[in-house]
Amino acid sequence: MSAPDRTGADLKAAIDRYNEAWNAQDLDTIMSMHAPDMVFENHTAHERAEGEDVRAHIAGIFDGWPDLVFEPRRLYIREDLVVQEWTASATQTRELRRGELVSPASGKRIEWVGMDVIPFENGLIKRKDVYSDSVGILQQVGLL
Repeated sequence: MSAPDRTGADLKAAIDRYNEAWNAQDLDTIMSMHAPDMVFENHTAHERAEGEDVRAHIAGIFDGWPDLVFEPRRLYIREDLVVQEWTASATQTRELRRGELVSPASGKRIEWVGMDVIPFENGLIKRKDVYSDSVGILQQVGLL
């Protein structure tokens, strides 16, 4: 994205492109939209990656959830900041681990809700702070 005001329609277009890249699992487009020192942090899963390590982290998400899709529910845009609520769904095709809890692949389609806080800096995504319903995921895969 060039350096327009990054508010309103410009920021909406950028986050729409970013979300489309996530649903297409287009890692190159996702990474092209990140600042070099970008931080990806999933606070409920206790996962954090920075800079170029974000690529491998997101690739691992896509590997674990090959049909993962996000459906936006609400979008809040302020100058250089997007907060979005979403519903995710994916099939559990691999073992899922959360600490000592382990759930074997079930082939079951699960759904959960979450929220991202995404600040932009110089037209690029500086952080992606994810807060998701981990309890709902664990219940659906039989760990709770």
